[in-house]
Formats: sequence, C-alpha cells, structure tokens
Amino acid sequence: MEGHSRDNDTDTALAAPGQAVERQITGPPSALEQAHIIAGSDAEAVAQWLAEYRQSPRTFRHYRKESERLLLWLEKRGQHLNELRRDELDAFEAFLADPQPRQHWIGPPRPRHSPEWRPFRQPLSAASRRQSLVILQGMMSWLVEAGWLTHNPFRLMRNKRQRMDNRHERVERYLERPLWQWFWGYLDTPEVEQSRRQHYERARLRFIFAFAYLLGPRISEMAAARMNDFMQREGQWWWQVTGKGGRTSRIPVTPALMDALIEWRKVLKLSELPQPEEATPLIRALDGQRGITDNQLYRLIRATFSRAAEALAGDHATSFSETERSRMVVQLRQATPHWLRHTAITHQAQQGVELRYLASTARHARLETTARYLHEEDREWHAQMQRHTLPSITDDEGNDAL
Repeated sequence: MEGHSRDNDTDTALAAPGQAVERQITGPPSALEQAHIIAGSDAEAVAQWLAEYRQSPRTFRHYRKESERLLLWLEKRGQHLNELRRDELDAFEAFLADPQPRQHWIGPPRPRHSPEWRPFRQPLSAASRRQSLVILQGMMSWLVEAGWLTHNPFRLMRNKRQRMDNRHERVERYLERPLWQWFWGYLDTPEVEQSRRQHYERARLRFIFAFAYLLGPRISEMAAARMNDFMQREGQWWWQVTGKGGRTSRIPVTPALMDALIEWRKVLKLSELPQPEEATPLIRALDGQRGITDNQLYRLIRATFSRAAEALAGDHATSFSETERSRMVVQLRQATPHWLRHTAITHQAQQGVELRYLASTARHARLETTARYLHEEDREWHAQMQRHTLPSITDDEGNDAL
C-alpha cells in the first residue's frame, strides 16, 4: 500500500482465530491497569473480540474487515482506540463514504499478504456505513467490558437510533420482475454452438441463479451447501441450512427448484435425486467435483450480471422502452449477489407469501427486518392515489371552462 510497507499491511491485518498477530502495531492504551484480557496492543485486544466469532467464519471475516478499517484509520492519525472521541466518529463515517487518498485505500480484491491489498473495494453506501458503525459499536462495548477501554464514544451519539438502525429503510436493491424475467430468459438462451465446457458453465449458472432466486440464500450459504442438505420428509423436500450465528433452519423446496436440481445433477452425471450420504458440494468447480469458495461464487455472479448488462444494452428487440432499458442496464451493472436474496424475498412478498413465512425463509430474527421487503402496499397506495386529480378544464357541456 502506498504509505504502508508490505510488512505494515501484514501486521495491521488482524489474525484469524488461533493465530497470533505478528507484531504490535499500536501500543496499549494509557492509564489502563485493570484490563480483564491479556493484550499488548489494540490489534491484539480486537483479535480477542474477534475470537468470540470463531465458530462463524463469515461473520468473523466481516467483523475483521470493519475493525481493521478503523484501526488503520486511527494508525494513520497516530491514535489509539482509547483516544477516539465522539466528534471523530463523524470524520470516520465521512472517511467510510470517501476514503482518501483513493489509491491508498481502494483497490480490487487481492490476497491479504499482497502489497496491492487495500481495505476497500469501493466507498461504502449509506446502508453499509450504518452496518459498519453498528459492528464497531458492539466491538467498543465489548472492549469496555473487557477493561481495555474506558469509554464507548458511540453511546454519545444523540441520533444513534435513526442513524444506525437500517431497519427503517425499504429494500430497493433488487431486480424488478420484468427485469428478472428478461434475465432468466437470457440465461436460458444457449449459444448457437456450445463446447462441453460452455454447456457445463451455462447449466451451472442456471442452477446457481435458480437456487438463489427460489430460496434466497446468502452467498456463503450457497458456497457451503452440500447435496444432502436437500432432504425429504413425509413426501416434501426441504433444504437444511446453517446460517448466521450458527442457527440451523429448514426451508421448503419448490417443485421449480427440484426440477433445476435434477437438471443440474444430470449434468454432473449423478442420480436424479440427492441421497442422505451425499455430503458433496452442491455448486462445483469446472472439474465437476470440487466446491467453490464464496469469493469465487461472488465473482462469478457479478461477471454474469455484467455480461447480461452488455447484452441488454444491445438488445433493441425487447418490449422495454429506451428509458426503461437504460435504467435496467444500470441496475444489472450495479447488482451484487446479495441483490438476488433481496429479489427472492421481494418477489415472494409480491406473490402473496405471508410475512411470518417470509421471515422464516429469510431467517430474520425480527419481523420488522422482513417488512422492509413489502412493496405491495406501495403499489396499492399508488393505484388509489390516482383517483385524486385536478378538476377538468371543461364544463359539463364539454365547452372550455372560463
């Protein structure tokens, strides 16, 4: 990194559970002699907080990313965690929205030991900034309880609830139904001449997007899925998944997904239905045997959205108007794998699935979280508001009114 040596990048990166931080990069906070943890630096103290999430690897990686950004930002300012004041949180939030200098902080994915590694792929959206602040608030509270810090500046944020609680915002990052229908048709259109590899890749993409759309899994859950996660109980098929917080749930499997699964298994030259002993990867690499990582799956889905955007931009035969088509091209270029989860839950809501079942499928702890996906009321509200209009400019005889 510009402004950091390769060694500093490695040292600043927080260790995985069970690994030691290579070198102390920030000294212990001053005037703290009653700490309830053994640590010689902020990084080591934060690593102990992260170790609480060692049973949830994805949560661990996400929390490490957020805490690492804060530590690097403080290091750049020559500060320790215990010196962070309330007014500086505003500066940190502004930094998350626009990390500068850009070349110092932002870059494409790279291995953490690479000199080209950067803490950001892009500036954070408002929702991502709120999420970051929520995570860091929890981290600071834990460090206060551990005796490592004397205060948590987040507690001084007067408008903390409105600012940091993203449950009040309606989910808008999803593919509208006409765009999804076009996109599924795009996936369903084979090349004129396909090699064996192209046939495999297209079949895999169709299954990936069918799986994501029909069940709404998180990308880590998709990458970790096994064939025998699909199970039959009393004649009905279910998908068993272990999600956030290590909670295991069962989600009803629709006939459409079973059809997609059967087609995918045919491509893999497997029997039609999964068996209880098949603890093998559901989504597989090009060799048809190995699984793929969530990072590989993320890139695969993003690349597919990007190619679809280019195809739609050049598709003048659609029923979309030019304005609609341009807007949808932008949506596809912006879309991430998590948009598929939003799309799945939103479309289920539009199909009339009850809120309690939506919450169970999404595995939300709060109904308020699921309610953010309910757009049908907006539709009805908009339709009814059309009755309210201006008076006609003609009189009862049809003559122009004076």
